[in-house]
Amino acid sequence: MINVKRGILLASSLMATVAVSGPSNAQVAGVPAPQHTCQRACLEDKVNRYLEAMAEGGFDEELFARDVRFTENGVELPLGNEGLWATASGVGSYKFYVPDVETQQVAFLGTVLEAASSSATGAAREPELVGLSLRLRIGEDGKITEVEQIAARPERPLGPGATAGTSPFAATGAAVEAMGSPNQVFLQAVPETQRHTREELVAVGNAYFDAVERNTGKDYYPFTDDCVRFENGMMIAGPEGSGALAGPCKGQLETSLIGAVTGIRDRRIVAVDRERGIVFAFAFFDHRPINWSWQLGELFKIDNGQIRRIEAIFIRGPYGMCSGWSTHEQCRSEKIQDVR
Repeated sequence: MINVKRGILLASSLMATVAVSGPSNAQVAGVPAPQHTCQRACLEDKVNRYLEAMAEGGFDEELFARDVRFTENGVELPLGNEGLWATASGVGSYKFYVPDVETQQVAFLGTVLEAASSSATGAAREPELVGLSLRLRIGEDGKITEVEQIAARPERPLGPGATAGTSPFAATGAAVEAMGSPNQVFLQAVPETQRHTREELVAVGNAYFDAVERNTGKDYYPFTDDCVRFENGMMIAGPEGSGALAGPCKGQLETSLIGAVTGIRDRRIVAVDRERGIVFAFAFFDHRPINWSWQLGELFKIDNGQIRRIEAIFIRGPYGMCSGWSTHEQCRSEKIQDVR
């Protein structure tokens, strides 16, 4: 029996606000659940093949559906010659997969190499690492039908003689690559008798967004005492003595991150790995007073109803930006979507 925390005890009421998008997976009584042919290893292999195809710049008809849909940083583009498909030159070593066998989707945080110029006519630069948040959907024929990705590129000068920006943070791709590999906590399978339901995991992930949004310092914070949060490869929050920039996960929300985020919308849970207790979401964090939004891919390791580790790769975008995968109403909404 799972020792369900207060956030999970509220799951039934929380889930009343969850919108399910995509094809229905409702099971008819007496009919066995469908057995998908693409299991965990297969879904991870689709990511590897996708990354290799992007690095090589080749559209493989055995891998992609003819009507495959592709977005990068919230913009729909033709697949094969735009965005990272025009500039990727290799695959990095950091690879974090979140396969969802039930929905035949797989999410991913990792790195790729990009060969770019310093301006439209400038000299080519040496290949640089780019942080990548990725979602693929696999169709019934085993081909990729949807590609959604966020590319977190390093700051670059605009032309010969110019200098890049003065951000105090490391370039995302390089920082993520320096992490080496996903923490072992993420790779541990949860004993079958202790696994949360999909609905419970989605509710905990949404509780994190609720905690950050319009935080008062006195809200419900679903974190374990040893919670660690990495953003763009940097340890932002963690236990005392961990070297985290902002203190403990709970402590930061109680003391310093108050009122900073004015809204979290277009919340889309796109992959749930029940075996390992991991939820992957895309969302937008709005900062109304400074008029920009963070577009992010973020995952949560959930242990006994609380969040133990968080990783995210995100970019700064125009205020009010949408994902390209939601309706206008869903984009503006702060309700969670469990994307099926």
